[in-house]
Amino acid sequence: MNFSTANLVFDPQIIRRFDVNGPRYTSYPTADRFVEAFDAEAAKLWLGKRNIGGISRPLSLYFHIPFCNTICYYCACNKIITKDHGRSAKYLKYIAKEVALQSGYLDGEHEVIQLHWGGGTPTFLSHDEMRQLMEVTRRHFKLVEGGEFSIEVDPRKVDDATVALLGELGFNRMSVGVQDFDEGVQQAINRIQTEEETAGVIKAARANGFKSISVDLIYGLPRQTVMGFNRTLERVIAMDPDRLSIYNYAHLPSLFKPQRRIAEADMPTADTRLQILALAIKKLTDAGYVFIGMDHFAKPDDELAVAQRQGRLHRNFQGYSTYADCDMLSFGISSISKVGPTYYQNVKTLDEYYDRLDAQVLPVFRGIDLNADDILRRAIIQALMCHFELSIESIESAHLIDFKRYFEAELEDLKEMQAAGLVKVDDEWITVLPPGRMLVRAISMVFDRYLRADRQRTRYSKVI
Repeated sequence: MNFSTANLVFDPQIIRRFDVNGPRYTSYPTADRFVEAFDAEAAKLWLGKRNIGGISRPLSLYFHIPFCNTICYYCACNKIITKDHGRSAKYLKYIAKEVALQSGYLDGEHEVIQLHWGGGTPTFLSHDEMRQLMEVTRRHFKLVEGGEFSIEVDPRKVDDATVALLGELGFNRMSVGVQDFDEGVQQAINRIQTEEETAGVIKAARANGFKSISVDLIYGLPRQTVMGFNRTLERVIAMDPDRLSIYNYAHLPSLFKPQRRIAEADMPTADTRLQILALAIKKLTDAGYVFIGMDHFAKPDDELAVAQRQGRLHRNFQGYSTYADCDMLSFGISSISKVGPTYYQNVKTLDEYYDRLDAQVLPVFRGIDLNADDILRRAIIQALMCHFELSIESIESAHLIDFKRYFEAELEDLKEMQAAGLVKVDDEWITVLPPGRMLVRAISMVFDRYLRADRQRTRYSKVI
Protein backbone atom coordinates (compact mmCIF):
# COMPACT_ATOMS: atom_id res chain seq x y z
CA MET A 1 0.00 0.00 0.00
CA ASN A 2 1.25 3.47 -0.85
CA PHE A 3 0.77 6.15 1.81
CA SER A 4 0.71 9.64 0.36
CA THR A 5 0.12 13.01 1.97
CA ALA A 6 -3.58 12.68 1.17
CA ASN A 7 -3.73 9.50 3.24
CA LEU A 8 -3.01 11.31 6.50
CA VAL A 9 -5.88 13.14 8.17
CA PHE A 10 -5.36 15.18 11.33
CA ASP A 11 -8.63 15.65 13.23
CA PRO A 12 -8.08 17.36 16.61
CA GLN A 13 -11.56 16.45 17.94
CA ILE A 14 -11.10 12.75 17.15
CA ILE A 15 -7.61 12.80 18.63
CA ARG A 16 -8.81 14.40 21.88
CA ARG A 17 -11.55 11.77 22.15
CA PHE A 18 -9.30 8.74 21.70
CA ASP A 19 -5.97 10.04 23.08
CA VAL A 20 -5.33 7.60 25.92
CA ASN A 21 -2.19 6.46 27.71
CA GLY A 22 -0.68 3.53 25.88
CA PRO A 23 2.47 1.58 25.01
CA ARG A 24 4.61 2.24 21.93
CA TYR A 25 4.66 -1.51 21.10
CA THR A 26 8.34 -1.88 20.34
CA SER A 27 7.52 -5.35 21.65
CA TYR A 28 4.41 -7.35 22.46
CA PRO A 29 4.05 -8.27 25.25
CA THR A 30 5.52 -4.99 26.51
CA ALA A 31 8.54 -4.99 28.85
CA ASP A 32 6.43 -4.29 31.95
CA ARG A 33 4.88 -7.77 31.44
CA PHE A 34 8.22 -9.56 31.63
CA VAL A 35 8.69 -11.82 34.69
CA GLU A 36 11.70 -12.53 36.86
CA ALA A 37 11.03 -16.27 36.61
CA PHE A 38 12.55 -15.96 33.13
CA ASP A 39 16.20 -15.68 34.14
CA ALA A 40 19.74 -16.12 32.83
CA GLU A 41 19.31 -19.90 32.55
CA ALA A 42 16.18 -19.49 30.42
CA ALA A 43 18.01 -17.01 28.15
CA LYS A 44 20.97 -19.38 27.85
CA LEU A 45 18.62 -22.23 26.92
CA TRP A 46 17.00 -20.23 24.11
CA LEU A 47 20.32 -19.01 22.74
CA GLY A 48 21.25 -22.68 22.40
CA LYS A 49 17.95 -23.54 20.69
CA ARG A 50 18.14 -20.72 18.13
CA ASN A 51 18.99 -23.08 15.28
CA ILE A 52 16.01 -25.45 15.75
CA GLY A 53 15.12 -26.98 12.39
CA GLY A 54 18.50 -26.04 10.95
CA ILE A 55 17.36 -22.53 10.01
CA SER A 56 19.21 -19.68 11.69
CA ARG A 57 17.62 -16.27 11.58
CA PRO A 58 19.99 -13.41 10.85
CA LEU A 59 21.04 -11.35 13.86
CA SER A 60 20.47 -7.81 14.95
CA LEU A 61 22.80 -6.44 17.67
CA TYR A 62 22.12 -3.58 20.07
CA PHE A 63 24.68 -1.96 22.38
CA HIS A 64 23.49 0.32 25.17
CA ILE A 65 26.05 3.03 25.97
CA PRO A 66 24.57 4.77 29.04
CA PHE A 67 27.03 7.64 29.54
CA CYS A 68 26.32 11.35 28.95
CA ASN A 69 28.49 14.40 29.71
CA THR A 70 25.50 16.52 30.70
CA ILE A 71 21.89 15.91 31.65
CA CYS A 72 18.97 16.81 29.39
CA TYR A 73 16.03 17.44 31.70
CA TYR A 74 13.42 15.80 29.45
CA CYS A 75 15.28 12.50 29.11
CA ALA A 76 13.73 9.26 30.41
CA CYS A 77 16.52 6.91 29.23
CA ASN A 78 18.63 4.77 31.53
CA LYS A 79 21.76 6.95 31.62
CA ILE A 80 24.77 7.88 33.76
CA ILE A 81 25.96 11.48 33.86
CA THR A 82 29.77 11.62 34.04
CA LYS A 83 32.85 13.09 32.41
CA ASP A 84 35.02 10.21 33.70
CA HIS A 85 36.24 7.94 30.89
CA GLY A 86 37.49 5.51 33.50
CA ARG A 87 33.84 4.51 33.92
CA SER A 88 33.27 3.89 30.22
CA ALA A 89 36.57 1.97 29.95
CA LYS A 90 35.43 -0.39 32.72
CA TYR A 91 31.97 -0.73 31.18
CA LEU A 92 33.43 -1.73 27.81
CA LYS A 93 35.51 -4.47 29.46
CA TYR A 94 32.31 -5.93 30.88
CA ILE A 95 30.43 -5.54 27.59
CA ALA A 96 33.23 -7.62 26.04
CA LYS A 97 32.57 -10.29 28.70
CA GLU A 98 28.86 -10.26 27.93
CA VAL A 99 29.45 -10.48 24.17
CA ALA A 100 31.71 -13.50 24.71
CA LEU A 101 29.12 -15.16 26.99
CA GLN A 102 26.05 -14.61 24.78
CA SER A 103 27.83 -15.51 21.55
CA GLY A 104 29.34 -18.59 23.24
CA TYR A 105 25.87 -19.94 24.05
CA LEU A 106 24.57 -19.10 20.57
CA ASP A 107 23.65 -21.89 18.21
CA GLY A 108 23.64 -21.29 14.47
CA GLU A 109 25.25 -18.62 12.31
CA HIS A 110 26.72 -15.46 13.81
CA GLU A 111 25.88 -13.29 10.78
CA VAL A 112 24.69 -9.78 11.63
CA ILE A 113 22.57 -7.68 9.25
CA GLN A 114 21.65 -4.95 11.73
CA LEU A 115 23.72 -3.20 14.40
CA HIS A 116 22.78 -0.24 16.59
CA TRP A 117 24.59 1.76 19.27
CA GLY A 118 22.15 3.63 21.49
CA GLY A 119 22.28 5.52 24.74
CA GLY A 120 22.86 7.61 26.65
CA THR A 121 25.31 9.08 24.21
CA PRO A 122 27.30 6.48 22.21
CA THR A 123 29.61 9.25 21.01
CA PHE A 124 30.64 9.79 24.65
CA LEU A 125 33.17 7.03 23.90
CA SER A 126 36.68 8.04 22.88
CA HIS A 127 37.97 7.05 19.45
CA ASP A 128 40.00 4.22 20.99
CA GLU A 129 36.96 2.98 22.91
CA MET A 130 34.86 2.97 19.75
CA ARG A 131 37.51 0.97 17.92
CA GLN A 132 37.73 -1.42 20.85
CA LEU A 133 33.96 -2.06 20.94
CA MET A 134 33.75 -2.65 17.21
CA GLU A 135 36.77 -4.98 17.35
CA VAL A 136 35.09 -7.04 20.09
CA THR A 137 31.91 -7.19 17.99
CA ARG A 138 33.72 -8.35 14.85
CA ARG A 139 35.68 -10.95 16.83
CA HIS A 140 32.45 -12.75 17.77
CA PHE A 141 30.12 -11.85 14.89
CA LYS A 142 30.28 -11.41 11.12
CA LEU A 143 28.86 -8.07 9.97
CA VAL A 144 27.49 -8.81 6.52
CA GLU A 145 28.14 -6.62 3.50
CA GLY A 146 25.27 -4.18 2.93
CA GLY A 147 23.92 -4.49 6.47
CA GLU A 148 22.26 -1.67 8.39
CA PHE A 149 24.73 -0.32 10.98
CA SER A 150 23.46 2.71 12.87
CA ILE A 151 24.46 4.98 15.73
CA GLU A 152 22.76 7.71 17.77
CA VAL A 153 24.76 10.93 17.71
CA ASP A 154 24.73 14.05 19.88
CA PRO A 155 26.00 16.83 17.55
CA ARG A 156 27.40 18.73 20.55
CA LYS A 157 29.94 15.95 21.14
CA VAL A 158 30.99 15.09 17.58
CA ASP A 159 33.52 16.61 15.19
CA ASP A 160 34.40 15.74 11.59
CA ALA A 161 37.17 13.35 12.69
CA THR A 162 34.69 11.37 14.82
CA VAL A 163 32.20 11.09 11.97
CA ALA A 164 35.02 9.92 9.67
CA LEU A 165 35.97 7.27 12.25
CA LEU A 166 32.37 6.06 12.47
CA GLY A 167 32.31 5.62 8.71
CA GLU A 168 35.62 3.79 8.85
CA LEU A 169 34.26 1.44 11.56
CA GLY A 170 31.39 0.46 9.26
CA PHE A 171 28.50 2.65 10.36
CA ASN A 172 26.27 3.70 7.47
CA ARG A 173 23.25 5.20 9.25
CA MET A 174 23.04 7.96 11.80
CA SER A 175 20.33 9.29 14.10
CA VAL A 176 20.95 12.93 15.08
CA GLY A 177 19.32 14.29 18.23
CA VAL A 178 17.94 17.82 17.80
CA GLN A 179 14.65 18.07 19.79
CA ASP A 180 14.20 21.82 19.08
CA PHE A 181 16.40 24.68 17.83
CA ASP A 182 14.48 27.33 19.80
CA GLU A 183 16.91 28.88 22.33
CA GLY A 184 14.26 29.30 25.03
CA VAL A 185 13.29 25.62 24.76
CA GLN A 186 16.94 24.55 24.79
CA GLN A 187 17.56 26.51 28.01
CA ALA A 188 14.46 24.98 29.64
CA ILE A 189 15.65 21.43 28.86
CA ASN A 190 19.38 22.08 29.48
CA ARG A 191 20.44 21.18 25.96
CA ILE A 192 22.11 24.07 24.16
CA GLN A 193 22.79 23.01 20.58
CA THR A 194 23.37 25.25 17.58
CA GLU A 195 22.00 24.80 14.11
CA GLU A 196 25.56 25.12 12.75
CA GLU A 197 27.00 22.17 14.70
CA THR A 198 23.99 20.02 13.77
CA ALA A 199 24.30 20.87 10.05
CA GLY A 200 28.05 20.22 10.28
CA VAL A 201 27.54 16.68 11.55
CA ILE A 202 24.97 15.90 8.84
CA LYS A 203 27.29 17.29 6.16
CA ALA A 204 30.21 15.21 7.52
CA ALA A 205 28.03 12.08 7.56
CA ARG A 206 27.14 12.54 3.90
CA ALA A 207 30.81 13.13 3.04
CA ASN A 208 31.70 9.86 4.79
CA GLY A 209 29.22 7.70 2.90
CA PHE A 210 26.36 7.42 5.38
CA LYS A 211 23.33 6.10 3.47
CA SER A 212 20.60 7.36 5.77
CA ILE A 213 20.49 10.27 8.21
CA SER A 214 17.61 10.67 10.63
CA VAL A 215 16.78 13.68 12.80
CA ASP A 216 14.91 13.35 16.11
CA LEU A 217 12.57 16.12 17.26
CA ILE A 218 10.29 16.29 20.30
CA TYR A 219 7.01 18.17 20.64
CA GLY A 220 5.40 19.14 23.95
CA LEU A 221 8.64 20.44 25.52
CA PRO A 222 8.64 23.42 27.92
CA ARG A 223 8.40 26.89 26.32
CA GLN A 224 7.52 25.42 22.92
CA THR A 225 5.26 27.49 20.69
CA VAL A 226 3.77 26.87 17.27
CA MET A 227 5.82 29.73 15.79
CA GLY A 228 9.06 28.55 17.40
CA PHE A 229 8.61 24.95 16.26
CA ASN A 230 7.76 26.16 12.77
CA ARG A 231 11.21 27.79 12.59
CA THR A 232 12.84 24.55 13.84
CA LEU A 233 11.02 22.53 11.17
CA GLU A 234 12.12 24.91 8.42
CA ARG A 235 15.75 24.66 9.53
CA VAL A 236 15.61 20.86 9.77
CA ILE A 237 13.91 20.43 6.37
CA ALA A 238 16.66 22.61 4.87
CA MET A 239 19.21 20.07 6.18
CA ASP A 240 17.41 17.45 4.02
CA PRO A 241 17.52 14.38 6.34
CA ASP A 242 16.32 11.06 4.94
CA ARG A 243 14.10 10.37 7.94
CA LEU A 244 12.54 12.36 10.78
CA SER A 245 11.05 11.26 14.07
CA ILE A 246 8.79 13.63 15.99
CA TYR A 247 8.29 12.20 19.47
CA ASN A 248 5.69 13.20 22.00
CA TYR A 249 7.34 14.40 25.23
CA ALA A 250 5.96 12.44 28.19
CA HIS A 251 6.20 14.66 31.29
CA LEU A 252 6.35 12.18 34.18
CA PRO A 253 8.39 13.93 36.91
CA SER A 254 7.24 11.44 39.55
CA LEU A 255 9.03 8.70 37.57
CA PHE A 256 12.00 10.59 36.10
CA LYS A 257 13.91 12.85 38.50
CA PRO A 258 15.56 15.15 35.90
CA GLN A 259 12.09 16.19 34.71
CA ARG A 260 11.48 17.79 38.12
CA ARG A 261 13.77 20.61 36.97
CA ILE A 262 11.21 21.58 34.33
CA ALA A 263 8.77 24.24 35.53
CA GLU A 264 5.13 23.15 35.14
CA ALA A 265 4.27 26.75 34.14
CA ASP A 266 6.54 26.37 31.08
CA MET A 267 4.66 23.36 29.71
CA PRO A 268 2.57 23.97 26.55
CA THR A 269 -1.16 23.41 26.75
CA ALA A 270 -2.78 20.33 25.24
CA ASP A 271 -4.14 22.52 22.42
CA THR A 272 -0.70 23.95 21.67
CA ARG A 273 0.77 20.44 21.53
CA LEU A 274 -1.88 19.40 19.01
CA GLN A 275 -1.28 22.51 16.92
CA ILE A 276 2.49 21.82 16.89
CA LEU A 277 1.90 18.23 15.82
CA ALA A 278 -0.58 19.28 13.10
CA LEU A 279 1.94 21.84 11.83
CA ALA A 280 4.77 19.28 11.79
CA ILE A 281 2.71 16.77 9.82
CA LYS A 282 1.67 19.39 7.25
CA LYS A 283 5.18 20.83 6.84
CA LEU A 284 6.82 17.42 6.45
CA THR A 285 4.28 15.96 4.06
CA ASP A 286 4.33 19.20 2.02
CA ALA A 287 8.13 18.81 1.87
CA GLY A 288 7.66 15.35 0.33
CA TYR A 289 8.12 13.09 3.36
CA VAL A 290 5.96 9.97 3.70
CA PHE A 291 4.23 9.25 7.01
CA ILE A 292 5.53 5.82 8.03
CA GLY A 293 3.54 5.48 11.24
CA MET A 294 3.16 6.87 14.75
CA ASP A 295 5.85 9.56 14.75
CA HIS A 296 8.13 8.58 11.83
CA PHE A 297 8.52 10.20 8.42
CA ALA A 298 10.82 9.26 5.55
CA LYS A 299 11.60 10.32 2.00
CA PRO A 300 9.71 8.23 -0.58
CA ASP A 301 12.94 6.53 -1.75
CA ASP A 302 14.19 5.78 1.79
CA GLU A 303 14.36 2.10 2.71
CA LEU A 304 11.62 2.48 5.36
CA ALA A 305 9.16 3.95 2.87
CA VAL A 306 10.06 1.30 0.27
CA ALA A 307 9.67 -1.49 2.87
CA GLN A 308 6.24 -0.17 3.84
CA ARG A 309 5.08 -0.06 0.22
CA GLN A 310 6.31 -3.64 -0.25
CA GLY A 311 4.73 -4.91 3.00
CA ARG A 312 8.11 -5.65 4.64
CA LEU A 313 8.10 -3.04 7.41
CA HIS A 314 8.70 -4.31 10.94
CA ARG A 315 8.83 -2.82 14.43
CA ASN A 316 11.39 -3.59 17.14
CA PHE A 317 13.15 -1.91 20.08
CA GLN A 318 14.82 0.59 17.74
CA GLY A 319 11.44 1.55 16.25
CA TYR A 320 10.58 0.86 12.60
CA SER A 321 12.91 -1.50 10.75
CA THR A 322 13.27 -3.11 7.33
CA TYR A 323 14.39 -6.46 8.78
CA ALA A 324 11.49 -8.53 10.08
CA ASP A 325 12.92 -11.94 10.79
CA CYS A 326 15.88 -11.21 13.07
CA ASP A 327 16.87 -12.45 16.46
CA MET A 328 18.11 -9.46 18.44
CA LEU A 329 20.96 -9.77 20.91
CA SER A 330 21.41 -6.76 23.18
CA PHE A 331 24.32 -5.83 25.41
CA GLY A 332 24.74 -3.48 28.34
CA ILE A 333 22.52 -2.38 31.21
CA SER A 334 18.72 -2.46 30.74
CA SER A 335 18.96 -3.65 27.11
CA ILE A 336 16.35 -6.10 25.78
CA SER A 337 17.02 -9.13 23.56
CA LYS A 338 14.62 -11.11 21.37
CA VAL A 339 15.54 -14.74 20.66
CA GLY A 340 13.02 -17.14 19.11
CA PRO A 341 9.67 -16.73 20.92
CA THR A 342 11.26 -14.94 23.89
CA TYR A 343 12.28 -11.50 25.16
CA TYR A 344 14.69 -10.91 28.03
CA GLN A 345 16.07 -7.79 29.69
CA ASN A 346 19.37 -7.06 31.41
CA VAL A 347 19.74 -5.65 34.93
CA LYS A 348 19.51 -1.86 35.15
CA THR A 349 22.47 -0.82 37.33
CA LEU A 350 26.22 -1.03 36.73
CA ASP A 351 26.89 -2.81 40.04
CA GLU A 352 24.41 -5.60 39.27
CA TYR A 353 25.73 -5.85 35.72
CA TYR A 354 29.35 -6.19 36.86
CA ASP A 355 28.47 -8.66 39.64
CA ARG A 356 26.62 -11.01 37.28
CA LEU A 357 29.38 -10.96 34.69
CA ASP A 358 32.08 -11.49 37.33
CA ALA A 359 30.18 -14.67 38.21
CA GLN A 360 30.14 -15.65 34.49
CA VAL A 361 26.33 -15.37 34.47
CA LEU A 362 24.28 -13.59 31.80
CA PRO A 363 23.09 -10.30 33.37
CA VAL A 364 19.40 -11.09 32.69
CA PHE A 365 16.86 -10.14 35.36
CA ARG A 366 13.52 -10.71 33.65
CA GLY A 367 11.95 -11.93 30.43
CA ILE A 368 9.03 -13.74 28.87
CA ASP A 369 8.45 -16.91 26.87
CA LEU A 370 5.65 -16.04 24.43
CA ASN A 371 2.68 -18.39 24.22
CA ALA A 372 0.55 -18.94 21.10
CA ASP A 373 -1.84 -16.14 22.06
CA ASP A 374 1.06 -13.67 22.54
CA ILE A 375 2.50 -14.55 19.11
CA LEU A 376 -0.93 -14.19 17.47
CA ARG A 377 -1.58 -10.77 19.04
CA ARG A 378 1.97 -9.61 18.29
CA ALA A 379 1.38 -10.38 14.60
CA ILE A 380 -1.85 -8.35 14.63
CA ILE A 381 -0.30 -5.35 16.41
CA GLN A 382 2.73 -5.42 14.07
CA ALA A 383 0.46 -5.44 11.00
CA LEU A 384 -1.65 -2.53 12.25
CA MET A 385 1.33 -0.40 13.30
CA CYS A 386 3.48 -1.08 10.24
CA HIS A 387 0.94 -1.41 7.43
CA PHE A 388 -2.30 0.13 8.76
CA GLU A 389 -4.18 -2.97 7.65
CA LEU A 390 -4.68 -6.59 8.62
CA SER A 391 -5.69 -9.53 6.46
CA ILE A 392 -8.06 -11.61 8.58
CA GLU A 393 -7.61 -14.63 6.31
CA SER A 394 -3.80 -14.55 6.61
CA ILE A 395 -4.04 -14.45 10.42
CA GLU A 396 -6.55 -17.34 10.42
CA SER A 397 -4.29 -19.41 8.13
CA ALA A 398 -1.07 -18.71 10.05
CA HIS A 399 -2.53 -19.23 13.53
CA LEU A 400 -5.34 -21.74 12.83
CA ILE A 401 -8.10 -19.72 14.48
CA ASP A 402 -11.59 -18.46 13.66
CA PHE A 403 -10.86 -14.72 13.88
CA LYS A 404 -14.41 -13.53 14.58
CA ARG A 405 -14.94 -16.04 17.35
CA TYR A 406 -11.47 -15.62 18.90
CA PHE A 407 -11.65 -11.83 18.90
CA GLU A 408 -15.37 -11.38 19.52
CA ALA A 409 -14.82 -8.96 22.44
CA GLU A 410 -12.13 -7.01 20.56
CA LEU A 411 -14.31 -6.59 17.46
CA GLU A 412 -17.10 -5.32 19.71
CA ASP A 413 -14.68 -2.77 21.23
CA LEU A 414 -13.63 -1.62 17.75
CA LYS A 415 -17.20 -0.57 16.93
CA GLU A 416 -16.81 2.80 18.67
CA MET A 417 -13.67 3.46 16.59
CA GLN A 418 -15.51 2.29 13.47
CA ALA A 419 -18.36 4.71 14.19
CA ALA A 420 -15.80 7.52 14.59
CA GLY A 421 -14.24 6.70 11.20
CA LEU A 422 -10.89 5.47 12.56
CA VAL A 423 -11.12 1.90 11.25
CA LYS A 424 -13.04 -0.13 8.75
CA VAL A 425 -13.82 -3.76 9.57
CA ASP A 426 -15.25 -6.22 7.05
CA ASP A 427 -15.11 -10.00 6.58
CA GLU A 428 -11.62 -9.90 5.05
CA TRP A 429 -9.74 -6.86 6.38
CA ILE A 430 -9.28 -4.53 9.31
CA THR A 431 -8.12 -1.24 7.80
CA VAL A 432 -6.89 1.81 9.71
CA LEU A 433 -8.51 4.74 7.89
CA PRO A 434 -6.71 8.08 7.36
CA PRO A 435 -8.16 9.74 10.50
CA GLY A 436 -7.03 6.72 12.55
CA ARG A 437 -3.39 6.68 11.48
CA MET A 438 -2.30 9.11 14.20
CA LEU A 439 -4.12 6.91 16.74
CA VAL A 440 -2.80 3.53 15.62
CA ARG A 441 -1.42 2.89 19.13
CA ALA A 442 -4.92 3.26 20.60
CA ILE A 443 -6.35 0.94 17.92
CA SER A 444 -3.61 -1.64 18.59
CA MET A 445 -4.35 -1.52 22.32
CA VAL A 446 -7.74 -3.14 21.65
CA PHE A 447 -5.84 -6.38 20.86
CA ASP A 448 -3.56 -6.22 23.93
CA ARG A 449 -4.74 -9.04 26.20
CA TYR A 450 -2.74 -7.74 29.17
CA LEU A 451 -4.37 -4.32 29.00
CA ARG A 452 -7.77 -5.95 28.71
CA ALA A 453 -7.01 -7.85 31.90
CA ASP A 454 -5.95 -4.90 34.04
CA ARG A 455 -7.04 -1.69 32.28
CA GLN A 456 -4.24 0.13 34.14
CA ARG A 457 -2.93 2.46 31.46
CA THR A 458 -1.45 5.13 33.69
CA ARG A 459 2.09 3.77 33.35
CA TYR A 460 2.30 4.76 29.68
CA SER A 461 2.70 8.04 27.84
CA LYS A 462 -0.19 9.58 25.91
CA VAL A 463 -0.68 8.31 22.36
CA ILE A 464 -0.45 11.88 20.98
